[in-house]
Amino acid sequence: MKVLVIGGGGREHALVWKLCQSPRVDKVYCAPGNAGISEIAECIDIRGDDFDALLDFVKYNWIDLTVVGPEAPLAGGIVDVFIKEGRSICGPDRKGAQFEGSKKFAKDFMQKYGIPTAEYKIFSSFQQAEEYVRLKGAPIVIKADGLAAGKGVIVAATVDEAIDGLKSIMKDRVFGNAGDKVVVEECLKGEEASFMVLTDGETVVELATSQDHKQIFDGDRGPNTGGMGAYSPAPIIDESMRKTVMQTIIDPMMKGLQRERIKFRGVMYVGLMICHGKPYVLEYNCRFGDPEAQPILMRLESDLFELLKATAEGRLKDINVSWKDESSICVVLASKGYPGPYEKGEAIQGLDVFDNDKDVVVFHAGTSLNNGEIVTSGGRVLGVTALGRDIRTAKDNAYRAIEKIHFNGMQYRKDIADKAINKQ
Repeated sequence: MKVLVIGGGGREHALVWKLCQSPRVDKVYCAPGNAGISEIAECIDIRGDDFDALLDFVKYNWIDLTVVGPEAPLAGGIVDVFIKEGRSICGPDRKGAQFEGSKKFAKDFMQKYGIPTAEYKIFSSFQQAEEYVRLKGAPIVIKADGLAAGKGVIVAATVDEAIDGLKSIMKDRVFGNAGDKVVVEECLKGEEASFMVLTDGETVVELATSQDHKQIFDGDRGPNTGGMGAYSPAPIIDESMRKTVMQTIIDPMMKGLQRERIKFRGVMYVGLMICHGKPYVLEYNCRFGDPEAQPILMRLESDLFELLKATAEGRLKDINVSWKDESSICVVLASKGYPGPYEKGEAIQGLDVFDNDKDVVVFHAGTSLNNGEIVTSGGRVLGVTALGRDIRTAKDNAYRAIEKIHFNGMQYRKDIADKAINKQ
């Protein structure tokens, strides 16, 4: 079997790495890929938004399954294009991708089907949004309606901060058309967790739980990023909480999908806030989280190709999923300046140390090759991911590995998974 993975970040490296382990997979391609992916798969110089070129590649190379990593091609309708041509692809169609592509769509869906979420209002007028913020006070949350690479959320501690956020989104257009509308919602206090499921529209298969760290600095300080680290499992999702999430969030979501005739065959990511012992939905994503995919896939014992192929073909009811008992943690190493403007082209040292380490995998995100040397090319550069018998051991293994890696301006959080360790 031949597989094409679309994307070029840490999530896609993890997907390629796991797909390569399947005895049914003979060849993995990745478009466009990165320096790390090129070591285990064939990278194809095609952008994720060039649907015609991707479809041609799939046709002429007899690709058996296409796996879409990032959200933008899904929101753009790549699944609709491939299905129309009879090609096997894992991911929701354009309508299903609205759960991530439009926060308004997601919030209205949750309200319609009684899924617990924060109180909210939608605005396309800056003046009306400003008036509402002054009326409600702070803390309050401002969200760009459309895709913003995980950075379109502002948790404002003061009214002035909230209004500055509205200005940057609606007037300065820092997220472009994604800021045509904003969601202004109450600020829920609690602990976040990521709850992902695979669904073929009928059957739901739960993935291992995880917890992300969005903000750039230790102690959850500073601006939001695409994610600075994650660990799995998330202790806050115990068996009782898991059942509650399934009953109050996943079950009504699936009923809503069927009633709305939304064809969703892929990963549904539910970003949760556990508030006073109850789960609320902060956001939906329509693909694997990044960096959550890295620790989750490190723990997956089952054949990922079988899982994703069954998802694409509506056969999930026939699949059993097994997980390693070990815990896993991913720590993101980022470029100086990230999540703002960052430097590129810095040489990365120490990567070859982990070639034979079964407990540590360094997934590449923003890397490229320059005259045979691996250099930085993105904000999030590497995801150092480690297994351990428990979260504490996995953390020790990850940070011990980080000590062997270096590039100029390298920054990372030192407290990934501390919340979980403190609960042990």
